[in-house]
Amino acid sequence: MRLADGNPMTRSLALILIFEAIIFILAIAGMIQVADVPIGLALGAGLTAAVLALAAGGTLRRPFGWPLAWLTQVVAVLLGLLTPWMYAVGGMFALLYVVTFVLGKRIESRA
Repeated sequence: MRLADGNPMTRSLALILIFEAIIFILAIAGMIQVADVPIGLALGAGLTAAVLALAAGGTLRRPFGWPLAWLTQVVAVLLGLLTPWMYAVGGMFALLYVVTFVLGKRIESRA
């Protein structure tokens, strides 16, 4: 599932992925301080998710960027396994991503 080349919503989706990377990095401290996740696990999970989000955002104009972007949404929700509040934050970002994607599809259908 991807948007056509030149769709203006592609830039918005890339920005969502960049914001997700920021949230993943900020979540590291929350995982350690609030949820008592071991430091190594928190760093590994948070930084891996952030790198995935940045890679997806940077390659969204290429075909392999789209699966990375959708995988990022799954990872955002799965971080809730380490700290429950990430279910809510990851879910909100995933919902925002899906809504933006649907709006992009509507733009394509009208053009």
